[in-house]
Amino acid sequence: MAARAFGPLQGMTVIELCHHMAGPTCGLMLADMGADVIKVEKIQGGDDTRRTIPPEINGESASFMMMNRNKRGVVLDLKSEAGAAALRKLVAKADVLTENFRPGVLERLGLGYEDLKKINPGLIYASISGFGLTGPYASRGGFDLVAQGMSGLMSVTGERPDGPPVKVGPPVCDITAGLLLAMGICAAYSHRLKTGEGQRLDTSLMEAGITLTYWQSAIAFATGTAPRAMGSAHPLSAPYQAVECSDGYINIAANTARFWEKMCTMIGAPELFEDPRFKTNGDRMANLKVLEAELNARFRTDTCANWLAKFEAEGIPAGPIFDILEMHRDPQTLAREMVPTVEHPKAGPVQTIGLPIKFWSTPGKVATPAPLFGQHTAEVLAELGYGESEIEAMGAAEAVHLGDNASREAAE
Repeated sequence: MAARAFGPLQGMTVIELCHHMAGPTCGLMLADMGADVIKVEKIQGGDDTRRTIPPEINGESASFMMMNRNKRGVVLDLKSEAGAAALRKLVAKADVLTENFRPGVLERLGLGYEDLKKINPGLIYASISGFGLTGPYASRGGFDLVAQGMSGLMSVTGERPDGPPVKVGPPVCDITAGLLLAMGICAAYSHRLKTGEGQRLDTSLMEAGITLTYWQSAIAFATGTAPRAMGSAHPLSAPYQAVECSDGYINIAANTARFWEKMCTMIGAPELFEDPRFKTNGDRMANLKVLEAELNARFRTDTCANWLAKFEAEGIPAGPIFDILEMHRDPQTLAREMVPTVEHPKAGPVQTIGLPIKFWSTPGKVATPAPLFGQHTAEVLAELGYGESEIEAMGAAEAVHLGDNASREAAE
């Protein structure tokens, strides 16, 4: 298959049979690191995220473009003999296949792991689902919201212990599951390079959510009590949270003895450091609500910008609380190339989120926009050895979708 010319994973070929968010997150991470990720979409409209509108840019789904940049796109009818045969040819030359179908769907199509490893014994077959491939919930469908609830995340998110359950703003179970699957694939690929052995692996949205509860689970294991929501406060140390200034909020991290003493001096309240209620971290956690009130009363006397300048001068960790657009414009975000722009054939210049891992010798990058529907079908089939007449016949039989004129021009 076509090799990418950048990144530590150049030379790796990934077949992505994923839709929505969790599986595509895995694919975009691998693609940003140089893998040739070939996204295989269903012939009836493709990935459902294509229809997640609004928001849109010139008629193209902003959500789909975010999750599928750097990938090539083909459209196959896996229920047709010709479409399934094309997938098997892809698998024969691939290193990795990712999928997030309900358990059993691909097996019924003859495209399960046991079927495909006969074609390619070194294949890494990576699955992502709501609850994993084993256990009593294996057959259930999964969604981020459900996983957030069942993993305990919603019980520790919110302003107060007796408040209603609150979802973490971003779909953290979807995204974390995708990142975990990408990590697992890289580990399996390392094993295969050393031994030649492929393998199956899987992760789930629920396990991704559970993974995010390390601190809260440690508390529960140690005390037998389930932690509850604490707003922005940390469950183990203080003060480590948002405080209110005269014109908004900032985050402070004065939770070590040294930083706590320095901050008390800086804000003109050395008596807080000497107060027995706040002397040690244990004392501060035991009296957290009183501490919050004392700090907010003092921080309300000046602006966010002035307080942050004082924290910077003293070397005490603190920071502003940005909205998403402010984060996009921040000079550190820009310096780390976290909002690159790619040129989409229909949407035009499109901003996206960059690769958060910086490889100094083999840098990854966001090189291409998300594919149009069927944009690379003919290109990829030709790489597999199909002739032009065969490709046109497959398109006419609706075993594949070859894209519209704009798609073909973009592929060329």
